[in-house]
Amino acid sequence: MKNKRYQEIVSRIIKNKEYDLKEAIKLVKENATAKFDETIELAINLGVDPRKADQMVRGTVLLPNGLGKTVRVLVLTKGPKQAEATAAGADYVGFEEYIEKIKSGWTDVETIIATPDTMVEVGKLGKILGPRGLMPNPKTGTVTNDVARAVQEAKAGKVEFRVDKAGIVHMACGKASFSEEALYQNIDAALKAVLRLRPSTAKGAYIKKITLTSTMGAGITVSKSAATLG
Repeated sequence: MKNKRYQEIVSRIIKNKEYDLKEAIKLVKENATAKFDETIELAINLGVDPRKADQMVRGTVLLPNGLGKTVRVLVLTKGPKQAEATAAGADYVGFEEYIEKIKSGWTDVETIIATPDTMVEVGKLGKILGPRGLMPNPKTGTVTNDVARAVQEAKAGKVEFRVDKAGIVHMACGKASFSEEALYQNIDAALKAVLRLRPSTAKGAYIKKITLTSTMGAGITVSKSAATLG
């Protein structure tokens, strides 16, 4: 049984309607009435089969207005790269000591960046980092020698995404306190990033459904016309 607040939110949403993106943003902000600054989340149902390697949609997007939260970054590296990472603003920098901390269960960061020379050891942490979405990967720019750039992008609002087993991409796109225009710019960038990664082997409709919601809100269906590269 949903509470009264949730029922009131649902009553404001027209069932089966596909809202224009700007309408949806206005409505999701109006519905974000919790006592904290709710995260605005995007869910994109894709016409792909994630079980097939050539249909795995995975990438990154640099949100123009960031996420509205502090992103804690760990850089696993050795030698001179440690000073480079620290100067770029990384919260934690090191190697052996953090490998041991992670083995003990510590994962109190949002992003982990590693230099290629550390990946033999970092790769052994896959069972811990993988399920938490923290495993460094060259495809997402988190395995790199350009640690300064990677740290700066992570701090600025670079978001990693990947399609789940149900064929859905989930992404945070900002906070309810953001202006409608800031949210529009972030969501537009996110949709374009997913569109660019359409697998050539995917058949039929690629974007099947787009839903916008806030942490404590109800889903609002967004018109699929919002997903264009124009």
